[in-house]
Amino acid sequence: MADGELGTTVNQHQRSNEQVRRGNLATVLRALHYDGPQSRAELTRRTGLYRSTIAALVAELGELGLVSEALPAKRSGVGRPSPIVAVNPDVVAVTAYPDIDAVVIAVVGLGGVVHKRVRTTSATRPGPEEAANIIAAVLAGMRDELNARTRVVGVGAAVPALVDAAAGVIALAPNLSWQDVPFAAMLEERIGYRTVVANDAQLGAAAERQFGPGRGVDHLLYLNGSGGGIGGGAYVDGQELRGFRGFGGEFGHIVLDPDGEPCFCGQRGCFERVVQRGALLRVLGAESLDADELERAVAESSDPAVHREIDRQVDRLGDGIGILISVLAPELVVLGGFLATLYEARAERLERRIADRSFGRLSAGVRIVTGGLRTHEVLLGAAERVFEELLDDPAG
Repeated sequence: MADGELGTTVNQHQRSNEQVRRGNLATVLRALHYDGPQSRAELTRRTGLYRSTIAALVAELGELGLVSEALPAKRSGVGRPSPIVAVNPDVVAVTAYPDIDAVVIAVVGLGGVVHKRVRTTSATRPGPEEAANIIAAVLAGMRDELNARTRVVGVGAAVPALVDAAAGVIALAPNLSWQDVPFAAMLEERIGYRTVVANDAQLGAAAERQFGPGRGVDHLLYLNGSGGGIGGGAYVDGQELRGFRGFGGEFGHIVLDPDGEPCFCGQRGCFERVVQRGALLRVLGAESLDADELERAVAESSDPAVHREIDRQVDRLGDGIGILISVLAPELVVLGGFLATLYEARAERLERRIADRSFGRLSAGVRIVTGGLRTHEVLLGAAERVFEELLDDPAG
């Protein structure tokens, strides 16, 4: 073998070893991020790597400031207890969720820890400039609370809109009256951190599949109801359904009543026109309620008009889910936002309606659940998009 060929082979081998090492770092960090603190022995069993390899990887992740080791608070058994490895929750993403009546900002750490959540209400639908200014102002007010150890990886914005995620542009957010808005660039200019933007419901679906009841489910339908309408996300054979240009999951524009209320999309009687949080708020006599407040108001109301509206919306929700079951054949349907409130108020009625309005062989056995993350699902999903590069290549 010539000297040049030998040198090329050595370099290729070194690159291969480097790729394996970085891939193993990602495997360990993801295991800790999604499954919580573990001992090195547990990591060895989980990953199939050698104990010495795990020790070296944990040490490197510690040097990168991404994990730490500590003795367990409680001892069990005899002998020296094994240190527990955990992600560093002070490695954070700032997440923001502008909706038609409020802007929600949160600080989310590795491991899905929501350190702080702030909801700023707005008397009118916030424009992009106003939303960006609110997010920047709230974050500025948080800076003193973020301790010196905090490392902000970036900002994730979840928007009820058609989003060109690659460009960071809101193509169309009709309920907010935004169009062709370079929202990522606007936030980066004001805040100074790398920013990613994505559709709110797609992010909620990702979070429920990673941290909620959809974990490990390969055929999943997620529907989220917010002030901005109804959106969703789906996983088919374990793959996220994003659609052309990332515009998939606009389930709110399935037509359920062709003679119904006009929709901005040009149709009439769309899913999100006949199932509306705004209609619930009006019958409750409220202008703006967050998810927890709305759930309490619905549960505590004895007004017949409120109960009639709940029944009407639950039936229409069942119609929409029935159609989607026939298209996607999910194993699990997860309901978030105010749709979870409707389900909890009329679980049996909704399940009967779905059975009546869907292909029986497909809907039989489908489980309907509420999102396990509740008010945090979209925020956690936005944080996941921010953490993607870090989780894929911790040493990058």
